[in-house]
Amino acid sequence: MKAILTALLLATATTTAAQDYQRPGVPALRDRVAAHDRLVKARLDQVVPKIMREVGLDMWVLIASEYNEDPVVKAMLPATWTSARRRMVLIFHDRGPEKGVERLAVARYPVGDLFPSAWDPEAQPDQWARVAQLISERNPRRIAVNISKDFALANGLATGEQQQLVKAIGLLASRLESHDRLALGVLETRTPEDMAVYNGIMRVAHALIPEGLSEKVITPGVTTTQDVVWWYRERLADLRQDAWCQPSVDVQRAQGPGMVPGRQTLPDNVVIMPGDLLHVDFCAGMLGLKTDTQMLAYVLRPGETDAPAGLKAGMAAANAVQDALVASFRTGATGNEVLMAARAKAIAAGTNPVIYTHSIGLHGHGAGPWIGSWENQKPIAGRGDYRIYPDTAWSIELAALARVPEWGNAEVRFPLEVDGYWNGTSFRWIDGRQTQLLLIPRPAR
Repeated sequence: MKAILTALLLATATTTAAQDYQRPGVPALRDRVAAHDRLVKARLDQVVPKIMREVGLDMWVLIASEYNEDPVVKAMLPATWTSARRRMVLIFHDRGPEKGVERLAVARYPVGDLFPSAWDPEAQPDQWARVAQLISERNPRRIAVNISKDFALANGLATGEQQQLVKAIGLLASRLESHDRLALGVLETRTPEDMAVYNGIMRVAHALIPEGLSEKVITPGVTTTQDVVWWYRERLADLRQDAWCQPSVDVQRAQGPGMVPGRQTLPDNVVIMPGDLLHVDFCAGMLGLKTDTQMLAYVLRPGETDAPAGLKAGMAAANAVQDALVASFRTGATGNEVLMAARAKAIAAGTNPVIYTHSIGLHGHGAGPWIGSWENQKPIAGRGDYRIYPDTAWSIELAALARVPEWGNAEVRFPLEVDGYWNGTSFRWIDGRQTQLLLIPRPAR
């Protein structure tokens, strides 16, 4: 628990003096808001100009209505804004390196201190007319909007809003273009400010998962997998964490009623028994940054002090697939190219890999290329063709299939997931990775 609270405090360190009511050791919501908004502002200041100039775009127009926000807009809102307000049009205009990128909100209200309002409804009741005026005055050559056939996170412009924008700006509509790289690049690029807190955020998951996979929570023959799932949800709520997906806990077992050796075929509320291989998939986050983690544990049988050698070998095989994948990262390579290179390395190392890795950051399944999918180990058109860029975070999600002699030579799946960072030339785990099976109960030291 001390490690969890330390990680939370490190991730939200601010100069705010006031504290609201809080559980002991859990950072105040006011401090979290201040930290979240610092991260958002750093991305707007640093990343948006960089990506706009990389792709050669003069203007970016984002449109969102309340409760139907473009995902990029949603990621740009202050922490105290749970949604857009009425219709909100955000405009980025690149005035060049000296003057910088201008930010405007054609909205009734300024968007915190991030986007000043550029519309007075009393003077100009027609919001679209004001949008057209601002664009015309700046006369951009190329105007980006968020429309994509392959990436949901770059496809945030609703059809109705697009139609009204085109009508409002008239001939300038010929300058509109969609550009996956702009939306995805802004979402996927991690700033130094992000990475300064990401380790602490990741450490929360790395402390909570083992706690749930321990005798503190699990009594073999009594505790069910759903008991553990809801223990995780309660702990996340206690720590004011963002559970962006429901945790899952599943069992693989050598023998048992209704079980195929080494495969989970029972309902999802299974009583955990000695000899089970447990797998947790855990989604959490804080300050807008997400983590996605999977770990494995073995429930000791009476008299055992360690997991069977075959299970430990399967765990090592999964680590070897991780090594093959991160060794295949290369700036400018497509997700498909990384997938095929990694599979070749993993197979040459004697493993049977299944790779289904994705980027992570402001979304759990984040902006960026797909590197395989669990049901398809061949190149994926569209989503696998996007390239690897520097300063991006990744959820290295995969499995090794391995036969376990102690389980009748059954083929067992060893899934792992852990987050890391690619700086453009090298890869590092954000807060380490699991290399040994957790044991339940923990052996006495």
